Amino acid sequence: MKRISILKIAFLALPLMFSSCIFHKKKADAEVTTNRSGKKNFIEQVRDNEQSAKFITSKVKFSVEVGPQKLTLTGNLKMKRDDVIRLQLMAFGFVEAGRIEFTKDYVLVMDRINKQYLKASYIQLDFLRNSGLHFSSLQALFWNELFKPHHIEGWKYDDEERKDYTTIESGDDMIIGYEEGKMDYSWLASKSTAFIRMANILYKDRFNGNLQLNWDYDDFKPLVKKMYPHKHTVTLTTPDKEVKLGITLNYVGADTEWETRTLVSNKYREVSIDEILRRFMSL
Repeated sequence: MKRISILKIAFLALPLMFSSCIFHKKKADAEVTTNRSGKKNFIEQVRDNEQSAKFITSKVKFSVEVGPQKLTLTGNLKMKRDDVIRLQLMAFGFVEAGRIEFTKDYVLVMDRINKQYLKASYIQLDFLRNSGLHFSSLQALFWNELFKPHHIEGWKYDDEERKDYTTIESGDDMIIGYEEGKMDYSWLASKSTAFIRMANILYKDRFNGNLQLNWDYDDFKPLVKKMYPHKHTVTLTTPDKEVKLGITLNYVGADTEWETRTLVSNKYREVSIDEILRRFMSL
């Protein structure tokens, strides 16, 4: 397959992946922790690792696998806490091929190769709406943090919410869990460091099949006064497809000199969510 065709596959796969954040981590051979004060202390240790930086910016190497097709791309990741998450994909190392931008109000997907774009609110994206994921949840996944579904303005973890979370001891790790309807959310964190090593969500559908996503974190390095993972591996599994995205960060910093909103030129044609999904499912 020609490189440009694989590039289109990668560009279509990425927005579907991030609008389908649903995943699962097996809990076999795990021991439930019944000490509630211990649970409280461990979860608070995890929360103490949350970034104090307002901005995170980095050069990025992307590896995309859609079935048997594989592609490596470069790009940029730019994030401003509580405001925006932006992924830029570069073709041939110097031409921006696509852009995905998450804000509190909308998701923007730009296909610069074909001059097309999609701009939609979170409620228009079925997977995000049904799974209770919003900007704050996606931000937590990118920032390596805990979150609570349906909380648009973040998660306070007060006394009332503590009873909704469970902890399971599994070897050198702890699994923090939260269940709601058909959704099963869990995070795997090291007992010694309280670093989140994996985030997991499962959407259980006995009629159409489960949808799963694993978000693995590795290679923790200092950023401001905290540690931040420089390697992210995101795997989305549907009943008939698997998409894997590797994100390796280089030259991580906290650059503030960039525009936090993308203005779409009138030369671009707006396309529907259905059109984007049809193109992906036909690959």
